[in-house]
Amino acid sequence: MGRQTAESIAAFDIPLLNQIELHLTTNFYPPVPRFMAQTCVDALNAYWEEDIDRMIDMPNGVKYKGSTSAPAWAIFEQHRLSAWLNEEEDYDND
Repeated sequence: MGRQTAESIAAFDIPLLNQIELHLTTNFYPPVPRFMAQTCVDALNAYWEEDIDRMIDMPNGVKYKGSTSAPAWAIFEQHRLSAWLNEEEDYDND
């Protein structure tokens, strides 16, 4: 588990959403629920759009410091998404 695994997953030729799902469910103990993947993709898109303070809605039932939204930077820090931060590509969910 860790950075090297995340970098390997980021290099897979599969859609970004699937990469993030794989990262969350195999690179954490305990695993992060798969339903957090879209939230992570939204945070990455905010990063690539140079809006790291953008507030991202959390999935139903998930809170960040008592709020139903969190800043993009907090999501990518807490979900260790740095392997995807240097990508210049604009990803969508296909």
